Amino acid sequence: MNFSAHRLHLRTVAALVSMAFAAQMAWAVSPFTVRDIRVEGLQRVEPGTVFASLPVRIGDTYNDDKGAALIRALYALGLFSDVRVETQGDVLVVVVQERPTIATVEFAGNKEFNNEVLQGVLRDAGVTAGRPYDRALADRAEQEIKRQYINRSLYGAEVQTTVTPVERNQVRLTFNVIEGRSARIKDITIIGNHAFSEGTLKDLFDLDSGGWLDWYTKSNQYSRGKLNADLESLRSYYLARGYLDFKIDSTQVAISPDKESIGITINITEGDRFVVSGVSIDGNLLGRDDEFKSLITIKPGEAYNATQVAETTKAITDHLGNYGYAFAQVEAVPEVDRANNRVAIDLRVEPGRRAYVRRINIIGNARTRDEVIRREFRQYESSWYDAEKIKLSRDRVDRLGYFTELSVSTADVPGAPDQVDLNVEVKEKPTGNISIGAGYSSAEKLALTFGLTQDNVFGSGNRLDLQVNTGKYNRTLVVSATDPYFTVNGVSRTVDVYYKSQKPYQDQGGNYTLVTMGVGLKFGLPVTELDTVYLGMNAERTRIKPGTNIPAAYLAYAERFGYSSAAFPFTLGWSRDSRDSALAPTSGRYQRLIGELGLLGDARYAKADYQYQQYVPLSKSYTLAFNGEAGWGKGLGGRPFPVFKNFYSGGLGSVRGYDQNTLGPRDVTGAFTGGTRKFTLNTEFITPFPGAGNDRTLRLFGFVDAGALYGDGQKISADGLRYSTGIGLSWISPLGPLRFALAFPLRKRPGDRIQRFQFQIGTSF
Repeated sequence: MNFSAHRLHLRTVAALVSMAFAAQMAWAVSPFTVRDIRVEGLQRVEPGTVFASLPVRIGDTYNDDKGAALIRALYALGLFSDVRVETQGDVLVVVVQERPTIATVEFAGNKEFNNEVLQGVLRDAGVTAGRPYDRALADRAEQEIKRQYINRSLYGAEVQTTVTPVERNQVRLTFNVIEGRSARIKDITIIGNHAFSEGTLKDLFDLDSGGWLDWYTKSNQYSRGKLNADLESLRSYYLARGYLDFKIDSTQVAISPDKESIGITINITEGDRFVVSGVSIDGNLLGRDDEFKSLITIKPGEAYNATQVAETTKAITDHLGNYGYAFAQVEAVPEVDRANNRVAIDLRVEPGRRAYVRRINIIGNARTRDEVIRREFRQYESSWYDAEKIKLSRDRVDRLGYFTELSVSTADVPGAPDQVDLNVEVKEKPTGNISIGAGYSSAEKLALTFGLTQDNVFGSGNRLDLQVNTGKYNRTLVVSATDPYFTVNGVSRTVDVYYKSQKPYQDQGGNYTLVTMGVGLKFGLPVTELDTVYLGMNAERTRIKPGTNIPAAYLAYAERFGYSSAAFPFTLGWSRDSRDSALAPTSGRYQRLIGELGLLGDARYAKADYQYQQYVPLSKSYTLAFNGEAGWGKGLGGRPFPVFKNFYSGGLGSVRGYDQNTLGPRDVTGAFTGGTRKFTLNTEFITPFPGAGNDRTLRLFGFVDAGALYGDGQKISADGLRYSTGIGLSWISPLGPLRFALAFPLRKRPGDRIQRFQFQIGTSF
């Protein structure tokens, strides 16, 4: 018996002796009719609580049995450390001694967990300020705190409780924590592998013996949950390569005597490799045999692949769900020929009964309004169950970006075999986002950009943006508000107010400025689930403020058409987004086309900008990313293209390695004036960061950029192209995706300005 158990045993014996002694006192009387009952010794406990628990009432006959029952009932409340029953004539006197209550709960020595987390652990164990103190509960609280540390691989953590009496029969609990050092995985050994090397198999694991970045990835901290996930990855790897009889025989986790090192040994049996000899499908296929057979991806003659089998059964189940069969079952039955290492797979289909959705229940949205989630659903209540629409609905809700976790489950409706309920469970996340960017050059020195975005204002689903650029030569203030459901049909409305003061030619000593102020109204019309068309109109005024070193092109335009130009451009745009994530995509495609047409006002022009992004997953760890952008502009009505609408290239968002906005044509003064035709191509190869394992929040990338900018009437030639290459680091930080890039220009011409180091937060490319 350990010390804690011994103490508990002594306390139990003492309590029983106390109850027996009190009961003996209660039994030392002859039966009588109770005329009155008094309770003495109460301090904080309400008298009503005691009287409600008494098995004796005024007018009852008191005897030994009722005395014993009374004592047991008051002890059962857990509020008293001592209970006695006395009699004064025909008056029953109950004398109690209250347990001390907990005044405060404090912690000392804890670094791994803050006080709020540990307070929550103790609250679940029943130990919190204001509750009666119970040593047994305090012991349980110690064990709960230790369990939290064990989950963090701190196996040597010790917890000691100090009880300090304070005034008014209260105690102060102090939990003193000695955390010790976290246990680290020293080695992982796999025994029984022959078909694949140990290194290949260990690369599948998220757990490892650590590297120089283990302080960040914590991949060498043991966790039973992570180990189970790694074992499942190991099992899936073998089953996907034909090893039908693969099994994990045992897993041993050995902890060193000092509780700071862990060794993991995994014993496996590979078995033989099986080849698929044939595939058949049986059951009720709703008269659509060809449809369902086309969903089968299992190929005879190839190695048995459990992943393909699971994907096929899921595809058939989902397809049955598209016709309303919510309870469909598809079972893949293997017929194994062990003599020849072959397996035939029989797919048995049972559609079950057709059902419709009675109700959609949304759970967990404390901040986001129900309607914000419901309006994204394409599966409606009182409609036939449709698995495809449910998946589409889930994806649409997930793309809102408001939730860290999202699940949609089906629940039977009792007494209604043809109805189901959909339970949508969400876990909200902060929807505010701060974006920060910076670049350093010899001309502009340090330029900072700041953005504040709230994607879910007051839980309404509306978006509010604030963008500020504090550069020495480029200053911007933009306020934008978007209502994604301005109409019930999903037409969005965006209102923009903006002020821009810039010097596209960033040269020291020049004090000329282009100032643009305007407002805009834009509507977005959803055409398909992935496509949106945008229509809008802006009203803006651009003023050329003359000064020293003003580019000749700006001065010539101002002298011909005036230093102030009003424009009312119409905008027409289209976008399609099928990326798996807008934050850190690894697959999918994004396209955007924006056209601007100025027919009213002083500036007459047409302008178009097209962007294309493609993400190609090469493996679980590697991604190839492409970004291309093309811009075109032309003046209308015999007027040249307005110089203040020119495209610019160089630096962040175009060709890294060159100073911002310094590529393309120059006028007679040598100023960079932008152009009317722009081409940019970026390619990135994204890899895990060395030492970070499979952690996808910290990645390394190499890039190659190319781009060119041409003026109105200028011949498009290879001489205008600029290239650069370099390496970068991306990190999904709490502020957004942070990217560092070190670029090296590959093609330099006299007058090119170089900017080798750049970083930005909140965007990609």
